[in-house]
Amino acid sequence: MAKWGEGDPRWIVEERPDATNVNNWHWTEKNACAWSQEKIKDLFKDAIIEGDGFKCKIFEVEKCEGEAVANNRKGKLIFFYEWNIVLKWKCPSEKDPKKKIEGKINIPNLSEENEISEVEIEFTLKDSTDEGERIKQLLHTKGKESIREKLKQYVSSLKEEFTKGMILPKKEEMKDNITNITSGFNSKMQMNATINSNNNQSVDCKVVTTTVKQQQKFMCRAQEFYNVMTISEMAVAFTKGPVKLEAKKDGKFEFFGGNIYGEFVELSPTKIVQKWRCRSWPAGHFSNVVMDISEKSDHTEVNLTQTGVPVSEEDSTKKNWERYYWESIKRTFGFGIFM
Repeated sequence: MAKWGEGDPRWIVEERPDATNVNNWHWTEKNACAWSQEKIKDLFKDAIIEGDGFKCKIFEVEKCEGEAVANNRKGKLIFFYEWNIVLKWKCPSEKDPKKKIEGKINIPNLSEENEISEVEIEFTLKDSTDEGERIKQLLHTKGKESIREKLKQYVSSLKEEFTKGMILPKKEEMKDNITNITSGFNSKMQMNATINSNNNQSVDCKVVTTTVKQQQKFMCRAQEFYNVMTISEMAVAFTKGPVKLEAKKDGKFEFFGGNIYGEFVELSPTKIVQKWRCRSWPAGHFSNVVMDISEKSDHTEVNLTQTGVPVSEEDSTKKNWERYYWESIKRTFGFGIFM
């Protein structure tokens, strides 16, 4: 194994503001399964198909099985997705509006291998009646176009919305644009209304707390790990969603859709101290997070100490640090690869 800093220059992380994946050389992968399932459910929720006096409503996504992944290799995004979707629809009867005619929509082969126009869409009836058959024919003629439009929206969102932050600016671009990067906060404003409300409340009853301690090793320099925790674009990449981040003393942060938020108490490449809470915790209760960052000869060691964790939240807090912080950081930036 080459000594630190003496390897192939294409693989050496250069000194730059984001300090990783120079010119997007390394392969990064982002799991889109959970995001895709929620996106598909949102797109089809209460969708309407109407015509010839009938108005059919999709009222449930009965099945959404498969997988989706976005990859970045040398600045090129590569997508893989494959879904088997079953939707349930209902339509009031013309003869008796209180009576509902129901059925399903089967989409067995939504994948990147097929054009949306080639995706198979099948409509079925729960009970076969003359009126039901007329509605089924309507769905065949007008419903397919509506369904395919929703599928197009999913694919478009996967390629544009979900992949934000996957391709980092190149070194030259960072030098030109680093002064224009915004944190997602208006410096004259505080956190959103929900967070303001919680911050101003006092804990009504005594919270029984404990301390969580974890140690992690990352194949990177200390500065690189520090950048992941303090640069908005890098935080977006490993949290897989929008963040709000103001990396300075007393600066606010908000991750995972606002479920984790707080403020920085101390910031340096060797130590990060945060006032930190989970939204589901008792109102107004914050823990204290200390990340000691120590660069070794061939890796960086991070020791986490979190005091003030509600006892009832101890296990979930440990698992969530491991899954949503440590494992995601290693997977996103390649910091978990040891030779």
